[in-house]
Amino acid sequence: MAAPPSHPFVYIDAEALHAVLPFPSLISHLRAGLPAFSGDIHCPHRVSFPVPTSPSAALLLMPSWCAHPSLPYLALKAVTSFPANSPHRPSIHATVSLFSSASGVPLASVDGSALTLLRTAAVSALAASLLVSPSRPPSTLALAGAGALAPYLAEAHLSALPSLSRILVWNRTKAKSAALVAKLRDAHPGVAVEEVDGMDEAVSAADIVSCATGSQEPIVRGELLKPGAHLDLVGSFTPAMRECDDEALRRGRVFIDFEAALEEAGELVGALQRGVLRRDDVAGTLAELAAGTVAGRRSDDEITVFKSVGTAVVDLLAAQLAYENYTAAKNA
Repeated sequence: MAAPPSHPFVYIDAEALHAVLPFPSLISHLRAGLPAFSGDIHCPHRVSFPVPTSPSAALLLMPSWCAHPSLPYLALKAVTSFPANSPHRPSIHATVSLFSSASGVPLASVDGSALTLLRTAAVSALAASLLVSPSRPPSTLALAGAGALAPYLAEAHLSALPSLSRILVWNRTKAKSAALVAKLRDAHPGVAVEEVDGMDEAVSAADIVSCATGSQEPIVRGELLKPGAHLDLVGSFTPAMRECDDEALRRGRVFIDFEAALEEAGELVGALQRGVLRRDDVAGTLAELAAGTVAGRRSDDEITVFKSVGTAVVDLLAAQLAYENYTAAKNA
C-alpha cells in the first residue's frame, strides 16, 4: 500500500477562506510579503481563450510561482467570464490551484472569487494605511460603486484605519447603494453610513475616496478632492475604463500596485498619452511603499492617488496565507 501524501490536498471554500484570511492578518501579510518576495515571484502574462459555448465567454489563466524557501509555492488562477449569464448567476467565477514549487505536488484548491475580493480590498486598505496622514487620521470614507467588492473595501479600510467613523455610498443604481448602506449599518452600528445622491458630494466630503466601478467616464472630479485626501482607484483594468479625470492625477501624487497599471488602467494610459502624466511622475509601487524605499505622503495637505489592477503576485501571497492558516487550524 502506498504511503499517504505528506501534504494532504485541501479544498478551501469561500466560508473557510473568510475565516482564515481576516483583514488584519491579510493586510499585515501583504505589507511584509510584497517587499520581501515581489522580486522573486514570476508572473507570466495571463492567457485568454475564447469559449465557443456562450457569447463572449472566455477562460483566463494566470500562473505564478516562487522558489524562495519561505514561499515555496506555484499557483494557477483560472477565471471564467460568461457575460451572457442570467442576472441571478455571476458572470465571473474563479479558482486558485496551489502546488509545491519544490515538488509540483498539488496542495490546495481555493475559491478564487472570494480570494480575489479579499486580496483586492486588502491591497487598497494597505495602500491607504501607508499614504494617509498620521497626524490627521481620516474619518470619512466615500465608496463609489455598490457591487461585490464594495463591502470588502469598506471592511478592509475600517480594519486598517480605525479612525474612520463615517461611510458615504454612491452607486448609479439606487437600489444597490441602499442595500449596501443597510448591510454596512447592520455590520457596523457605531459607524455612520449614508447614501448620497451624487459622487461630487461624496468626493467633497471624504478623506478617502475608493472607487470600484466599471465606468468609462470619470466619476471623480479632481478639483473637488480635499487637501490631504487619498484617492483609491480599483475598478479600471482596460485602457477604455476611467474612474477619475486628469485633474485628480495633476493634483495628486500617484502610486501604483504594479507596473502593469501603466499599461492596463485607463486613467493612467490616457494621462500618459495626453502628456498629463509622465512615467517619472509615478512616485512608486506598493512594494516600494511597504519597504520604505520610496517616500509616501510628504505633507498633511498633499493629495495621494493609488491605482491598482491586481496581479498574480497578490494571489500567490494570499493563497499562501490561506493554505498555511487553514492547515495549521486543521492540525491544531
